[in-house]
Amino acid sequence: MFDHGYELLHDRTNIRGVRPITEKEYSVGGCTALLDAVGKTINKISTSQKFICESQRSDKVMFVIITDGMENSSKEFDHGKVKEMIETQKKEHEWEFIFLGANIDAVSTAAKIGIMANRAANYHADSQGTRMNFNVISEAVSCLRQNSTIAEDWKAEIDADFESRDVKERKK
Repeated sequence: MFDHGYELLHDRTNIRGVRPITEKEYSVGGCTALLDAVGKTINKISTSQKFICESQRSDKVMFVIITDGMENSSKEFDHGKVKEMIETQKKEHEWEFIFLGANIDAVSTAAKIGIMANRAANYHADSQGTRMNFNVISEAVSCLRQNSTIAEDWKAEIDADFESRDVKERKK
């Protein structure tokens, strides 16, 4: 989780041991250290993958970035460094990266860090949009695990929701 800082809530914890996030763990901050959060997490996962015994190593890594704001407070990483890191992981280890952004142009923001338009989507940062994100990502994870790839239309529901509600907002 990140705002002006970065906090690791779980480190390779079995999903059965992960409790729902509450207001104690999650509070809205003012700034977005997006690049620091992405860079640190890539380093963390990459190091874990490198040093864990082969039988425990993940066959596939899916890295999902969800943000409701624009980068404005990173200190350790810049766009170029994060882009280089993402491109390295995609090329050398076939990691999948997905970028979901609210209140920003998600496609152009994702492109700055090496994530293609077909792996980026805009969403509405409300309960309906957030719930849809997690449902769609759950389906994408299942697809990746079963087929070693993500369906090309993985984000169709998110795009349709964003566009339909965006049109309604502009008509008001």
